Amino acid sequence: MNTVVPLSSAVETLHVRALLIGRHLDLRGLTGAEAIGRNPLTLAVRGGGKAVLLRYGAAVMFGVDPDEESAFLADLAPYLREPLAQPEVEDLTILIDPARADVLERERLILTDADVPRFQVVADVLGKSVLLADQEAQVGLAFDRIEPLAEELKEFGRGARRTGALVRHIGETLLIQHRLVGRAEVGDKPDIIWERSDLERLFLALEGEYEIRERQLALERKLTLINETAGTLLELLQSKRSLRVEWYIVILIVVEIVLTLYELFMRGQVV
Repeated sequence: MNTVVPLSSAVETLHVRALLIGRHLDLRGLTGAEAIGRNPLTLAVRGGGKAVLLRYGAAVMFGVDPDEESAFLADLAPYLREPLAQPEVEDLTILIDPARADVLERERLILTDADVPRFQVVADVLGKSVLLADQEAQVGLAFDRIEPLAEELKEFGRGARRTGALVRHIGETLLIQHRLVGRAEVGDKPDIIWERSDLERLFLALEGEYEIRERQLALERKLTLINETAGTLLELLQSKRSLRVEWYIVILIVVEIVLTLYELFMRGQVV
């Protein structure tokens, strides 16, 4: 169960920052941290802030001082795999107002209180948003690499000559799909919604604001196109090689026939 953080009746403003800092975060290794919530893991940060950690490499900070944020991220470094040289960042302002309902309003989020489950819902959406931003950039680079190959097919009627490059394109798309679906579960609701159904409206509002599903579908379409293009070029290359092998076999057969005829001719001359 998640621990609820007490809240005074005063209105409070919090700055929230979501960062994608790596490809994977080993949450099981964080045994000494002060957990105030689970699934996703939520920790108390020195100075009074809170952090929600997501296994696909995202950390979402609530009310954390910049200096404490840097120190906290440094503490996470040993548990991080494939750290990003330039983290993806998403910022949000939250107003905690007990007199109002949870609502999005003019580039800020109004929350009734600052309990951990609400923070976890916010972190789920912001974490997915920074992951999608990173994967959108990766897919854009993949498009830049695959486009010349398609242009070559259009102009010259033949595909690329390097099988390894095409296989890497296919592997890259599969890896992106694994990150989005396998680790981040971008299309799923957070587990906390099953315990706190009253937070589903907040989740849906945030999901719509950050266009999580639309961005996921757009990525899937682009990944499918890249995969199909690379697969088509690979099939053409393999067909071309198969045809070349068949021609080699035909040439060898012709050479063998010529040699046999030559041998028979020479025997006839000797007789």
